[in-house]
Amino acid sequence: MKKAVLLLLLFNLLRVLLIPFMGAMPQDAYYHFYGEHLSLSYFDHPPMIAYTLRGFTEIFGKKAYALKLADFVLMFLTQISFYYLASLFLKGKKKFNALLLLGSSGLVLVLSINSTPDVPLFFFWTLTLIALYKAIFEGKKFYWILTGTLMGFSFDSKYTGIGLQLGMIAFLILSKKNRKYLLTPWPYLCLITAHIFMLPVYIWNFNNDFVSFLFQSSQRAESMRKLVPKYFFGLLGTQILLLTPILFFVLSLISFKYIFHTLKRKFNIDQPILFLLCFFLPMFLGFFAISLISWVKLNWIMPAYISGIIFVAYFIKEKAIKATLIFSFIVHLALMVQVLFYPIKVKSNDTWYGWDQLATEVKKIKTAHPNSFIFSDNDYKTSAELIFHLNEKVYAGNIIGKPAKQFDYIGDDLSLLAGKNALYIDARPYFKNEMKGNRLPHDLKPYFEEVRELEPILIKKGEKTVRKFLVYYCKNYHPNNAVKAKFHTE
Repeated sequence: MKKAVLLLLLFNLLRVLLIPFMGAMPQDAYYHFYGEHLSLSYFDHPPMIAYTLRGFTEIFGKKAYALKLADFVLMFLTQISFYYLASLFLKGKKKFNALLLLGSSGLVLVLSINSTPDVPLFFFWTLTLIALYKAIFEGKKFYWILTGTLMGFSFDSKYTGIGLQLGMIAFLILSKKNRKYLLTPWPYLCLITAHIFMLPVYIWNFNNDFVSFLFQSSQRAESMRKLVPKYFFGLLGTQILLLTPILFFVLSLISFKYIFHTLKRKFNIDQPILFLLCFFLPMFLGFFAISLISWVKLNWIMPAYISGIIFVAYFIKEKAIKATLIFSFIVHLALMVQVLFYPIKVKSNDTWYGWDQLATEVKKIKTAHPNSFIFSDNDYKTSAELIFHLNEKVYAGNIIGKPAKQFDYIGDDLSLLAGKNALYIDARPYFKNEMKGNRLPHDLKPYFEEVRELEPILIKKGEKTVRKFLVYYCKNYHPNNAVKAKFHTE
């Protein structure tokens, strides 16, 4: 027990040591932007991550470490809750093994240092399973209402929180012993309670033409048209890295073996294990099936591993656990080296490095071009980072008529910018040289009378250029395309 606790503390210590050295990731900055515009819900996601980050920045200030601290604290509380959950199913050393497997994993590492809706989802998902266990297996009626409340909070964290409700229904239908609950009002009161606490998301969507539901459902479904094997193997690779190769393959192997033997025994299965599998297998198998025809993000399956890891802890061998811990320790050390020394240039905007330097340079350019507004069109990322670091208004792709996610829903009246000049910041993560782009973006043409390219912003690590941003000075903004644009190069 002492050894397990010390190992767990070591992994968490490594994570907390990263916090002072990491800048804000684009996700951190974007969801902080949520928190600066508090709402019942948001375009991409429900509101819980916004409330979480707003609470921590109110206490600790608008600092990157405050955002990271929010993630770390919530994930540490999740690990404590997970240990209690595991103790309901496992005894002795096995419950500590389950805690070590989760606590050392890449998925907890990622969520401890990067703000995403999965951070509060993980916490409330774990608490929901505890409450539901007590409602079903210990017969405590009050816990049905508590379960519904926590299910609502899980959905208010991320839409995949609906998996908890589906998992409960599946378990009650499949469990011969516990099917009796379907003849009582308690499961239905649980679901009613859940949907009462989901009302903020419903109300926001109702007031905004259900745009968030459509974005997360029908628009994603449109991409599911043909077999794309690379999506499947991409998801496979990310899940192997998040769980470690050994844990992922052991979990997969044991799951399929258990399914096969269960079918041979005509579904004669231990009730606690059936409970765990109902909250693991549907998401695990479902998202891998979807990945054959559509891109599945690496974090969509994450909540399923809460019950999946407890399930695998019943069977996994000590040698496999030791190998998993060694692999996880190496991953943690490698990340520390990357954060401290940045030896590998990240060819993506999904990095913590250089955003503060970018903001400093943009501020200088803004001083040289007063009365200009700033905007970017690199999804939400560059705009959100500049807002976080500059403490001033920054716009996104909606300036040039493009969808801009939550930037479209904060009430900006772009007509007030008519006739003003602008600075357009364009991230180039795959740059090959340090020169200007020497091509004016066609997307700007209908909206500005004149566009001139300035010197690019180069982000350095020592003597090495690791990031590049093109900069354009745009004159006389026409939000309604009223005037034909006239382009020229300097």
